[in-house]
Amino acid sequence: MIFKSQRSAAANYMMLPLRDIVVFPHMIVPLFVGRQRSISAVEKALERGKNIFLCTQKDASVDSPTEDNIFPIGTLSTILQMLKLPDGSIKVLVEGKKRCRIKKFLHEDEGFAAEVEEIEDLSAEKQESKALQRVVLQSFENYIKLNKRISKEVLSNASSVEDTSKLSDILAAQLQLNIEEKQQLLETIDVKERLEKIYTIMESEMEMLRTEQRIKNRVKKQMEKTQKDYYLSEQMRAIQKEMGDKDDRFSEINELEEKLKEKKGISEEAYTKTDKEIKKLKIMPPMSAEVNVVRNYIDWILALPWGDKSELKMDLDEAEKILNEDHYGLKDPKERIVEYLAVQSLVEKIKGPILCFVGPPGVGKTSLGKSIARATGRKFVRLSLGGVRDEAEIRGHRRTYIGALPGKILQSLKKAGTDNPVFLLDEVDKMSMDFRGDPSAALLEVLDPEQNNSFNDHYIDVDYDLSQVMFITTANTLQGIPPALQDRMEIIRIPGYMESEKLTIAKNYLVPKQLEANGLEKENIEFSDNAILHIIRHYTKEAGVRNLEREHASICRKVATEVVRHGKDTKVKVDKHAVEKYLGVPKFRYGTAEEKNKIGITTGLAWTEVGGELLMIEVTTMPGKGDLIITGKLGDVMKESARAAMSYVRSRGQLLGLPKEFYQQIDVHIHVPEGAIPKDGPSAGIAITTSIVSALTRMEVFKDVAMTGEITLRGRVLPIGGLKEKIFAAHRGLISKVIIPKENEKDLKDIPEKILKKIEVVMVEHMDEVLKQALDIEDPENFLKESEQGIPGFFPEEPAPEQDMPTHTPQ
Repeated sequence: MIFKSQRSAAANYMMLPLRDIVVFPHMIVPLFVGRQRSISAVEKALERGKNIFLCTQKDASVDSPTEDNIFPIGTLSTILQMLKLPDGSIKVLVEGKKRCRIKKFLHEDEGFAAEVEEIEDLSAEKQESKALQRVVLQSFENYIKLNKRISKEVLSNASSVEDTSKLSDILAAQLQLNIEEKQQLLETIDVKERLEKIYTIMESEMEMLRTEQRIKNRVKKQMEKTQKDYYLSEQMRAIQKEMGDKDDRFSEINELEEKLKEKKGISEEAYTKTDKEIKKLKIMPPMSAEVNVVRNYIDWILALPWGDKSELKMDLDEAEKILNEDHYGLKDPKERIVEYLAVQSLVEKIKGPILCFVGPPGVGKTSLGKSIARATGRKFVRLSLGGVRDEAEIRGHRRTYIGALPGKILQSLKKAGTDNPVFLLDEVDKMSMDFRGDPSAALLEVLDPEQNNSFNDHYIDVDYDLSQVMFITTANTLQGIPPALQDRMEIIRIPGYMESEKLTIAKNYLVPKQLEANGLEKENIEFSDNAILHIIRHYTKEAGVRNLEREHASICRKVATEVVRHGKDTKVKVDKHAVEKYLGVPKFRYGTAEEKNKIGITTGLAWTEVGGELLMIEVTTMPGKGDLIITGKLGDVMKESARAAMSYVRSRGQLLGLPKEFYQQIDVHIHVPEGAIPKDGPSAGIAITTSIVSALTRMEVFKDVAMTGEITLRGRVLPIGGLKEKIFAAHRGLISKVIIPKENEKDLKDIPEKILKKIEVVMVEHMDEVLKQALDIEDPENFLKESEQGIPGFFPEEPAPEQDMPTHTPQ
């Protein structure tokens, strides 16, 4: 049986709206009051007997609550104490007294006020109430044992309370509930119903606490020897498992597992290792420093193009057309690419060729790599090796290093996205080495067709197949490439362009390119052949066409300026005079051959990184003590070549009509002009010898003769390198006759027929033949004729017996 009490009469009280808190009857709580109207309400309540009505806002973010934003049932409380704070706010200590309901909001000038009426509780029968009270207290005692945040004093106080209504309010204040749930308990007038709700809430909370405790105990047993963060991580994970939920981290790991399964071309070794790393990642705490290392490693493995290949083009005619569209000439590399495609179409699997393009700057080595990629249907990646001195740039760093990454080889393959790109290793001759290792040694494995199918990068530490990659390297000279590395590559030399080739390239490639780059139309500018030849001869001095393109770009920019100033109908014809107008005075003299025959001056031929050059060798004599003076910043090999030349001349002194002790009375000075430029090599031997003989015998050297060849003490002429570039230099210098070693005859096949028609090539085996061709001799038929019988001081291949070597006097 339920007893119903009467409601008391309504009364007017100051009202204090609360945010994020519900005050129950019999509850003592401190409140911090900061809103001005609330402060005024507290002050007026103190003046009117210390009673104040506390109610909770529905929305705590509202600063000036209205009737609709305030719960209608609150607690009439007494202000026990008030303290003003320095920031203008106040702190009040209040004690809840009775439940009350708002009947009407009152409008006060300062502060909140309302007319409220007290609500009496609905009490249950005494026996039922007593039983319920006992059950709830027992449950609360168990709740306190699990929830350590509630002190045992609260249980002691609650146990001494006889009034069930007061007990329910004391217990409700201790429960961890949200505002809405607490407000529902406050608005529950039926004490029995209120206690039942409290009991249900406590039982539910205890079940949650027991679950937490089970999780903690299970995790604690598993992680006794681990760090604190690891323990916390597992606790979170166990909670997620208990609740049947998964966080983003585990979904990411599942995504990694799916990606690994989708990698059809991945090797078994890489698959096993990556799967192991993913499993390791699963059990790692999220805050561990090792997580990022493992995750980055897995990402790199999955990012590599395991088995992904570009579809190769097999149409030979189409490939040849593409190569010819992009580059003029370059017969050898183009033939090699077409051969490769032909073999590829006949054989299912062929190892990628490893080519090395060697040639001077500006001849199109790098751009040829791009054209090859386009012609074969492959992706193109480029790696510049200029200045690389760390072996880890090629092979990568081990994962133990902070910030470790794979080497540039695998990084470039990831960028390409396929297993079979054209991979250009640019400037392979510019690598260097230091204490961090030799990158050229690391390339030995990369560029070896027998080994690169199992290339092992230090970072991923599993074998990767590079055999399908088409490696192309470029270099200006072979001198900077270690012999072991040269042995692994197919060397294709790309010499400099002839004048006629440069003219064709300029007309068909460079001029259209610069017209487009500078916004000009064909109608705006027209280059004559003579103008282009004038630029080639007098404004560039190179084997390639890079500077030639720059000079054309300079003219196009100046013409573009005129077009902007005078209108788009402007038409400029560029001839020889216009070139000098736009580019200024000529920078180079076309051809450095002498204008007339001279004594002691011979035209030699040299090879440089930018192609062939004419090299003037000057020799003069003066009274002295037999000193040999060598100047012109010559290298050791060239100096030795000069001494060998002098020894040969001394051995031939009698046949040349020189006094027996001539070398003791004069000094011989050998000089090679352009002294600031270092020069070295043995190929100037016969030119130095010719200049010495000319200076001593006072015979002139023909102005239109150039020569190259190494000389021995016996006068033999040995073969040299770079013949094609040297012949091109002679052609540019208007030389009509070139003397070369007999053993270089095989290299003439590389020289265009049109050049050989303009230059007479004389092949010699002995220095005597050189002198007969180069010197202006009165009686060339009998010059040095006696050498066939052997003379003192000359060392033939098979010297005659001493008694059969008569002395001859010069004729």
